[in-house]
Amino acid sequence: MEQLMEVSFDVTAQEREAILKPLRAYNLSHTGDMAFETVGILLRDPVTEEVVGGLYGKISYGWLFIELLSVPDQLRTQGTGSRLMRAAEELARQHGCTGIWLDTFSFQAPGFYRKLGFTEFGHIADYPPGHQRHFFQKRLA
Repeated sequence: MEQLMEVSFDVTAQEREAILKPLRAYNLSHTGDMAFETVGILLRDPVTEEVVGGLYGKISYGWLFIELLSVPDQLRTQGTGSRLMRAAEELARQHGCTGIWLDTFSFQAPGFYRKLGFTEFGHIADYPPGHQRHFFQKRLA
């Protein structure tokens, strides 16, 4: 029997989980436990202690994926981003990670990641239009 298909632009968390459930089961049958651990390296305002930026990622399958890196304008060009990345690399090493991977846009920081020893393993042209999305990795020794 053919399944009904429906397009939705308002997918609920429950519907997302229903889509994800068979995919997780399939992945588990090929890779074993897919447990992941989230990690944040937070930049806090010294007066208000409010989070003003930082790094957010996930460790899974022996790799750290850096999902977010944000440095406020007033802290740029002072080495803050490099310090965050060094801390992430140290954390990845402590967790026995094989490497770190991330993505960035052409108008963001591909040169920054190259300077830190990351190599590009792919990109998508015109995403967003007129720009590129770059994918980088750094294997840890």
